[in-house]
Parts: sequence; C-alpha cells; structure tokens
Amino acid sequence: MTSLNSKTSQQMKPATAAKKLGVYLPATPAEFQEGVVTRDELNALQTDPPAWLTELRQNGPHPRPVVAAKLTVSIAGLARGGVTDALTTEQIEAIKAENPLWLQHERASLVDVRKETKRIKEKNEEKAAKKSD
Repeated sequence: MTSLNSKTSQQMKPATAAKKLGVYLPATPAEFQEGVVTRDELNALQTDPPAWLTELRQNGPHPRPVVAAKLTVSIAGLARGGVTDALTTEQIEAIKAENPLWLQHERASLVDVRKETKRIKEKNEEKAAKKSD
C-alpha cells in the first residue's frame, strides 16, 4: 500500500524539457537527450543552469520559437521567410542587421495581428460588461 504522502516526481521526455527550457534539443548534451527529466531536475536546471545551458541560451542554436521571438515575427512568418532551421544568435543578429524585406513585412503583419487581437478582446469585454448590467 502506498502512502498518500509519498510524492512521485513527474517525468518528461527530453524534447518536452528542452522546449520548456527554450533550447534546441539536438544541441544539448547526449546525456540530456537520452534520459528522462523529472520536474525537480527541470526546476534545478531553470534556477541554477549548468554551463552548457547558459551557453545554449546565450549563443544558440535556438529553436524556432526563440528565433521568432528574437526577430519579433511569428513562427509561420519565419517559414514564409524561408527560415526553417535553428539559428545561432550570430545568425539572428545578421538577419536583423540585413533587415530583409520579408522580415519587415512579417514584423508589420505581427503588429497588425496583435492590434486586431486586442480590438476583439476589448469588444468581447464590452459585450460581457453589458450583459452583466
């Protein structure tokens, strides 16, 4: 019989842990890629990151969600711009410096999407406020 007080730590696949840490899984050490990560281990990695994690977060290669955030575009915008692979910080900075037309277009598009999302949210809040009156 197991005690109700005994707590089993949740385990996750390396891909899930890498996603939560914001790093590109193939760039992580082999022991990280091949094992399982518990919730406690993930918390420890987040609060006191080892050198390899700090290096990956700083210099990359970065996964697409991080690349998109650093370029201020959507993940779909990256794909439309032809960026499908993980990029290093240096590569991201080079794209920013070059400021290609696709990047300008995707940034403007994201701004428009965010404005529209905000407008819809405010409209829905108004409707909810009127219903509650």
